[in-house]
Amino acid sequence: MRHSLPSFKQLLRALPLLAGSLLFTQANAGDNPQWQQTLEEAKGETVYFNAWGGSPEINAYLVWAGQELARDYQVKLVQVKVDDIAQSVSQLLANKQAGKQAGGPIDLLWVNGENFKALKEQGLLGAPFTQELPNMALVDNSLPVSEDFTLPVEGLEAPWGIGQLNLMVDTEEVTSPPTSAAALLAWAKAHPGRFTYPKPPQFHGSSFLKQILLELTPDPAPLYREATDAEFIRVTAPLWAWLDELHPALWRKGKLFPSSAAETRQLLDDGELAMAISFNPQEAQSAAQIGALPPSVEAVAMAKGSLTNSHFLAIPFNANARAGAKVVANFLLSPAAQARKADPAYWGDPSVLRSDALPDSAKGQPALRFKAVAEPHPSWQLRLEAAWAERYGH
Repeated sequence: MRHSLPSFKQLLRALPLLAGSLLFTQANAGDNPQWQQTLEEAKGETVYFNAWGGSPEINAYLVWAGQELARDYQVKLVQVKVDDIAQSVSQLLANKQAGKQAGGPIDLLWVNGENFKALKEQGLLGAPFTQELPNMALVDNSLPVSEDFTLPVEGLEAPWGIGQLNLMVDTEEVTSPPTSAAALLAWAKAHPGRFTYPKPPQFHGSSFLKQILLELTPDPAPLYREATDAEFIRVTAPLWAWLDELHPALWRKGKLFPSSAAETRQLLDDGELAMAISFNPQEAQSAAQIGALPPSVEAVAMAKGSLTNSHFLAIPFNANARAGAKVVANFLLSPAAQARKADPAYWGDPSVLRSDALPDSAKGQPALRFKAVAEPHPSWQLRLEAAWAERYGH
């Protein structure tokens, strides 16, 4: 993956974003003595941010954020790259069981779904903090930001972006992209070895299972409450039948699954696959712009609706740099940071801010590109992953 210096046009485009963000931050900081105190406490702190490290674009974005935070707030941002945030949850649980109530190794977490559920239920998060962030006033509350996989957020995590499951499709090979579970199965059978999905419990693989389950379920109501044994067996039966048909037609005949979304994207770029799973509706465009995917690759969603969720930033109970973590979270919610994040030239992750809060250059990028279908209750994902491993875990 190559990362070059920004062009002159990119620099010109960034100037109004930076100016708008600085004006907003200064105005709110001046009117808010509590936030001024937080800014002072944060100076000189190092914030260890545990975040998925599998995307070069995201990692580069966080390098940029770190440079901005160091210059404007004297806060050092260190991305701790993890394969699965569940590892960080386990680390925090071990801290709590050992009585480590302060000076913890994690100051900020990129989290959602079943990991948020575990953090909340185990008491691994600090006090609610989002009401202290000035930029929360800019968040678009019509988006799914008050609940996380049906669980109330209650100020314990700040929204950061919106994800929607889609297929990155090479339209030169797939001239009529499938937009339903039935069509995807038919295409895969007609083109054996040209499609696969990451191995659950990897996030994209588990999300694919949920997307197909929602596609095949006539009545989704049970999916939005705690799963019971009887309901799980009944509701998931069509999914297992569908996967039993699909797997022999997959890449490596379903005997081997990619370990990550990055691996499937590379297989798509190498021409081994014609389609790959993404949870970012702009990833296909972003990757094509930097030469990581062919320009013929486009994002396609299921016609019934795309599995959609928000991802969040949370502060653990024993964070060593709590003030610094708040400053980082507030900066990542600034118009400049959200506009850059939404730009496919950098990341392409949709903004959670109201359109009127964003610079003009970012207002044409809708947060919800596809028809949205809400995430099921987290208990379904945990059961799906366990059942998948038992059936297909080789």
